[in-house]
Amino acid sequence: MHVVVNAATSVDGKLSTREREQVEISGSEDFDRVDRLRADSDAVMVGVGTVVADDPSLTVKDDRLREERRDRGDPPNPARVVADSQVRTPMDAAVLDDDAETYLLVSEAAPADFVDTMESAGATVLAAGQDRVDLSVAFARLAAERFDQLMVEGGGELIFSLFEEGLVDELSVFVGATVIGGRDAPTLADGEGFVGEFPELDLRSVERLDDGVVLSYDVRGAL
Repeated sequence: MHVVVNAATSVDGKLSTREREQVEISGSEDFDRVDRLRADSDAVMVGVGTVVADDPSLTVKDDRLREERRDRGDPPNPARVVADSQVRTPMDAAVLDDDAETYLLVSEAAPADFVDTMESAGATVLAAGQDRVDLSVAFARLAAERFDQLMVEGGGELIFSLFEEGLVDELSVFVGATVIGGRDAPTLADGEGFVGEFPELDLRSVERLDDGVVLSYDVRGAL
């Protein structure tokens, strides 16, 4: 399964403010690019922190792109995947509506009542890992669902974990013309951070969009 991480950051690498409030970093041109990337993917993934903070729908916005998907025999929207080691997905989350399939990744320690609640809401729950989600195992199971391309939209904790596990094939970052600041503001890759053996990236392209640039990289050594 080909994994593409896509994010928008400020010049100083922040995803949002220290209060986890969304900031308008990119504009219409980048929105269109992201919508195309969603439409070209089989599934779109976020961590549960993004679900709690932003309540995204993770659906394709452009009617023409949804029609293109239908024309090639795909559902109008890609499947949605949420990594939720802490079982925090709310019952009223937008990702649980009926606009697309939803896969919830949990650990084997997830309470049975939470699993039952999510399944009753229409989600497919995949348990992998004892105390937290084992992303490598979970991704192998997603690949078995015939997902060829997975797009990851955040947040920073999930993105770091994916790099740590060697699961990222491509990285695209829109860098907007703004500074957010804040030592506690989320960054592109949070988590514990690397102190050696940093992920190696090959710059593939630089494209100017809106008032920023899109940096696209291939990731060396991905599994």
